[in-house]
Amino acid sequence: MKGLRHAATIGAIALAGAAVLGAAIGGALVLRIAREVVTPSPRKHDTDVIAVDTGAQTIELARTPDTELPGRYGLFVDGTPGYVKLGAVLQADATSVRRKLLTQIDPGAQVGRRAGFSGYYYLAPGELHLPYESELIGTPAGPCPAWLFPAESTTWVIQVHGRGATRSECLRAVPVLHAAGLPVLITSYRNDGEGPRTRPGSYGLGSTEWRDVDAAIGYALRHGAERILLMGWSMGGAVVLQTLMSSAHVDAIAGLILDSPVVDWRSVLRFQAKEMKLPDPLPQLAMEALGQPWAARLSGADQAIPFDDLDMVSRAAELDVPILLLHSDDDGFVPSDASHALAKARPDLVTMPIFTGARHTKLWNYDQNRWTDAITDWLGAQGFAD
Repeated sequence: MKGLRHAATIGAIALAGAAVLGAAIGGALVLRIAREVVTPSPRKHDTDVIAVDTGAQTIELARTPDTELPGRYGLFVDGTPGYVKLGAVLQADATSVRRKLLTQIDPGAQVGRRAGFSGYYYLAPGELHLPYESELIGTPAGPCPAWLFPAESTTWVIQVHGRGATRSECLRAVPVLHAAGLPVLITSYRNDGEGPRTRPGSYGLGSTEWRDVDAAIGYALRHGAERILLMGWSMGGAVVLQTLMSSAHVDAIAGLILDSPVVDWRSVLRFQAKEMKLPDPLPQLAMEALGQPWAARLSGADQAIPFDDLDMVSRAAELDVPILLLHSDDDGFVPSDASHALAKARPDLVTMPIFTGARHTKLWNYDQNRWTDAITDWLGAQGFAD
């Protein structure tokens, strides 16, 4: 009996130890997932370069849901060119896509295998052949570089890029806005790789970055703006929505344009966790960790992430300006469900034309005419265009 009791005691200690170890491993995994959410990451290599024909000026890429899209795009490549522009799909099979090169690659250029497919298209402001100025905007986090495309109107557009992106993401929208007579200010923000870095260097998912956009609004108002339109891409949508909710200059904000926006982070993170096949309840536990100050700090966040505040579907009643919402129903990264829910909750404010087939933040690339017309028509209907 004594031996049995001893064995049972040893067994209980072993089981308790295993439980503690399992909990520790599980807790570490939750914090790792949480850290991934708020940590800026380097540009993804999401396709492979299979072949380059410098005579025909074509490039063959591994086929993905993005690389097979019709339209004009960009491609970040390892090697000499660095970045090239892509035109029409010329041929596709089950594993590869051959596209026209719109940026010449010279014979002998070294092009690496790994590449990142991009909707940017324009990489630098000079490519638009419009007058622009480089500015620095003082923010609570430090100076944020910005591009200003001047025009005569006192209604300014301030554009905000998304997660893992840079100001270049916003350049596609400048021509249609400039054609409407509107000055366009494209600003960076904290921890985006161009703006100032805070001590942890992490994203606030809109809960901190809005302060830098608020500073950009102040800059615009000091330089002749009387009304402000905010345009946000992807996470930039969450940023401008939080700016509308919290800005000291809220009376100057006259409307929003949202492209593939994050309207509710919980739905986005659940979707992405499902795509990555993360088992329940890890995604929920990661969000709960980010919502607690001590766990958020362990995850590398500046502060706890207020997911309730970032849920603009539940806060739809607080909105009071017209919104143009552009979102493809096959987005593949930020599901359009929350955007549709917001449009349904506030049909008096939200205009949401239906887009399909364009994937994430590539509506301009996929159907430039329809995307441009949607913005032009909305600006005219709201009385914003000159």
